[in-house]
Amino acid sequence: MRIKLLAVALASLSFVFARSPEDRTVTDPQSIASVKNDKARPIPIEDLFVTRSITGGSWSPDGKEIVFSTNMTGRLNLWKVESAGGWPVQLAVSEDRQTGGMWTPDGKWILWQQDGGGNEQWDVFGIPAAGGAPVNLTATPEISESGQLVSPDSTRLAVNYKPKSASVTDVAVLDLAKKTVRNLTNDKSADRTWAVVAWSPDGKSIYANRQNPDGTVGEVWRIDAASGALENLTPNVKPVSVQANALSPDGKTLLVTSNEKGGFDNVALIDIATKKQTWITDLKWEATGDDFSPDGKWVAYSINEDGQSNVFLSPVGSNSPAQRLELPKGINSAVGTTGVFSPKGDKLLVSHQSSITPNDYWLYDLETRKATQLSRSALASLDAAALPPAQIVTYKSFDGTLISALLWVPFNLDRNGKNPGVVLPHGGPTGQTVDTFNRNAAALVSRGYTLLAPNVRGSTGYGMAFQKMNYQDLGGADLQDEVYGAKFLAATGYVDAKKIGIAGGSYGGFMTLMAIGKTPDVWAAAVDLFGIVDWYTMLQHGDPRLQEYEKSLLGDPVKDRAVYENTSPIKHLAKATAPLLVLQGENDPRVPKEESEQVVSILQKAGKTVDAHYYPAEGHGFLKRENQIDSVKRMVDWFEKYLK
Repeated sequence: MRIKLLAVALASLSFVFARSPEDRTVTDPQSIASVKNDKARPIPIEDLFVTRSITGGSWSPDGKEIVFSTNMTGRLNLWKVESAGGWPVQLAVSEDRQTGGMWTPDGKWILWQQDGGGNEQWDVFGIPAAGGAPVNLTATPEISESGQLVSPDSTRLAVNYKPKSASVTDVAVLDLAKKTVRNLTNDKSADRTWAVVAWSPDGKSIYANRQNPDGTVGEVWRIDAASGALENLTPNVKPVSVQANALSPDGKTLLVTSNEKGGFDNVALIDIATKKQTWITDLKWEATGDDFSPDGKWVAYSINEDGQSNVFLSPVGSNSPAQRLELPKGINSAVGTTGVFSPKGDKLLVSHQSSITPNDYWLYDLETRKATQLSRSALASLDAAALPPAQIVTYKSFDGTLISALLWVPFNLDRNGKNPGVVLPHGGPTGQTVDTFNRNAAALVSRGYTLLAPNVRGSTGYGMAFQKMNYQDLGGADLQDEVYGAKFLAATGYVDAKKIGIAGGSYGGFMTLMAIGKTPDVWAAAVDLFGIVDWYTMLQHGDPRLQEYEKSLLGDPVKDRAVYENTSPIKHLAKATAPLLVLQGENDPRVPKEESEQVVSILQKAGKTVDAHYYPAEGHGFLKRENQIDSVKRMVDWFEKYLK
């Protein structure tokens, strides 16, 4: 009876066709308006970061509880809460982040992964589900074990296995009773990464993805859990990416995401026995598979349309249209380390956030079509009416390429061309700025800064051809996309072209350094968070796997030496005129501290205005609350001094 009611409820939902990136129209900058709001005020930075973060999420085997990670205490630790609602219970305490929590199928243990000081050298930990002392199950400081999945009989773990000095991540099995680890793959290619996806229902096979560093090429493999024998389930004669997302409950079908259709990510089913592929979506946006329902009759997937996303349900083996879950506008995602559906199949665990709403978990009832909020992360003082929402705009770059961006316009601005603005390049470069709750942006926009976060060429979300447009041209045409974003800000009539700053982290930090060096006249101030200054020193000090990613973007460091030199900010940085603030984690394994130290040294020797702050026991991004608050205060103070 429940399945029948579910089908009726879903049939009544409205289906929304996503339009194509080709259908975007250029935004008239003069159409942008600053809204009048008497509640507008500078948001206290402490309030933004006392507002909690939440991540992970996994159902208990009986569906009565959900485990997740939150920084409620100022540290990202493991908690659980009853699915019916109530106050969460903290399971473990640590100065280090704890993520990927999940129950063993027998319900006796909860497992998670944890690193040290942001170093990304993960160990797998466990704790009795009823509470007790945590146990480090791997305790291998020179080897990272992550992405753990428990076998159906709760005796083994499949993990992603990477020695610190290796560029390859393999698949291994951990015997929970013996505490022994056995590698199942020993990939000899320096530029391939394996990631576990699922166990077969009988526990004899493991399904895993194998892909190249930038994710443009990938296959799905079946691995014999005893012998390590391998079978490629998606052999392709052309370079495409196929990634498994979930295995059906009967073990016969894989839910996959593939860019085979013209370079755009779409969702499909693969019959494991015949390797026949059946498409579920045919879009030119980014569709991603999520999971099967426990009865195998439905699949959940998500569509990212120009920086906003929704969750859909599609019946398996039917021509009936997919149905969109009714959730507020923003970023809506299905959540579940071991499955997004409740064990009974009557609910989905979903997350919702937007530029004015922090991320929270909701339970979506598939029969009533109503979502009930499970967590409440926002501090009471963060009234959404006091934060202007981001809007998606489109502008043309120097060569006519369409660029989408998120735009934040402060309340109560006069269109007098005298206000400051900031461009926010994203990380990656194979990344995308989407409509999330951005605390840095909230701090700046509530203080009168108009912000633009462009999704420049090289970004994900707009197809593979767009993603590859900056190959061997990092800080070239994509930098011009950022410059034309600054021009868009000035064209709104609100922003003074001589009062525009730039700030970004990781590749966004690289772009910040490249911007102030190659186009110094555009920028009045800058903040670099752990950005790359020299691609050659990155090859010397960076994580070996990320070195392979670097090569996938720039080519062979010997044959393409000129490319590495021309695309490194170190070649241009001495020409910078904008005052620069540098913020860096001392324990960053991706962009090591040496990169920031070089930046400071170059600018100091050139007599430029530069300041730097280094955070102990922080990695690639700052996780400790006091450091998050301090870094944003420093950024705001910098722009207050040099832009206003």
